[in-house]
Amino acid sequence: MKIGELARRSGLSTYTIRYYERIGLLPRADRDRSGQRDYDASILTWIEFLDRLKATGMPIREMLRYAALRERGAGTEAERGALLERHRERVRAHVAELEACLLVLDTK
Repeated sequence: MKIGELARRSGLSTYTIRYYERIGLLPRADRDRSGQRDYDASILTWIEFLDRLKATGMPIREMLRYAALRERGAGTEAERGALLERHRERVRAHVAELEACLLVLDTK
């Protein structure tokens, strides 16, 4: 799929897609005969995952680390899992903090 369609389907702007590709969050797209980016539909799953990481507050440097490990493939599963587990604990702590804030608001 071309970058415009990927932008439409993913909700990202074409600028963001190019930026993510340039910094290494997205793998380099194949190019068609005319030199235009041609993405496989499977990239949508990866973009959705990146959106979840971003929405939960993962810093871009950690997202880049995860993407680099993912690109290396087999043998990086334990390190990827540990990275996600650390992030999960930070998300849990933030959720607990928000719940405490809700409790205060509810009692006002």
